[in-house]
Order: sequence, then C-alpha cells, then structure tokens
Amino acid sequence: MDLEQAIYGRRATRAYTHEAIDPAVLEAVIDAAIQAPSAMDGQPWGFCILRNPALLDRISDEAKALMLRSPAPGLALHRFEEMLENPDFHIFYHAPALILICSTKDSPWSQIDCILAAQNLMLAAYGKGLGTCWIGFAQSWLETDEGRAALGLPLTWRPVAPIIVGRPSGGEPAPPRQKPELLWRD
Repeated sequence: MDLEQAIYGRRATRAYTHEAIDPAVLEAVIDAAIQAPSAMDGQPWGFCILRNPALLDRISDEAKALMLRSPAPGLALHRFEEMLENPDFHIFYHAPALILICSTKDSPWSQIDCILAAQNLMLAAYGKGLGTCWIGFAQSWLETDEGRAALGLPLTWRPVAPIIVGRPSGGEPAPPRQKPELLWRD
C-alpha cells in the first residue's frame, strides 16, 4: 500500500474481531511511529502496550466513571452521557490492544512530537490491515495517580495518545471531509 492510499483510506475503527495481534506486528507499528520527526531530534516518546482484557475492562469502567464525575474541559457531556452510563459501552471497543504513547521528556514540544508519532503508528497499522482509534475518553483517567500506577508508568512519562489497535470486524464508510479554510499570502 502506498502512502496516499493509507492517508486517504485510514479511518477511526470502532468494531474489532477478538483476534490477538502478534507482538511483532505491534512492535513494527511502533517502529514506524518512532520514525516521526521530533523537535531538535528529541525523540521524547515511550510506549506502553496493553493486551490484558481485564485491565482494559477496568480502565474502561474507571475512565467512564471519571468522565461522568468530572468531564474533561470543553467536553459537551450531554452528547456522551447516555453512552458513558451504558454498562455495555466499552471505551476501547473491545480492541485486543491499546498502545499508549507517552511523553518521556519535559520539553515544550514533546506532546506534539508524540502526536506526530501517533499519526505514523495509525498509518502503519492501516497499511498492515489493522484498525486504530485514538481514545480521548481514556486520557483523563490515564493521567491520574491511580491510572499511572495501574500501568506502572515511570514518573517521567506523561500519557499523550491512547490508541487502540486490532483487526477491524467490518468496514465503516469514510465520512466526508469538510473543505479546509485556506489563507493564501502570495
């Protein structure tokens, strides 16, 4: 698959098979992630790979409860409240793996660098026939002391990009993209 096919074909996947993803494949998409550019070649990323279904279930439940108690700033909770209250809703969509990209350095650009790595990871996964989705609902809980302890994150690691990875169970049509706002300065 060429790069343009990956860019135009990749979409957020929210339905997965139960097929486990080979650790070598997960390492390959992480290798693609670390090819991303970073400010002053800082490469400020670390990767926490979760494949334990019980831990993913726990994080889903804890993150939903936290979002309902104290929504993320700017989140229109009324749009998601019913979904978050549903005990059958799993924020990770029962994907077999979560790759949490963390900033490992205290730099003004490290979060942006990790986001660039996340895009590489998602494109590489798509190129290998896998689906991905960035799970913003998990962010607040992963940043708590309880979340960090549950994952055994080093003190210097800051969660940036929780991305689920798995084999898609069906194809979702790509939503149309809005025209961007362009300001030309010739």
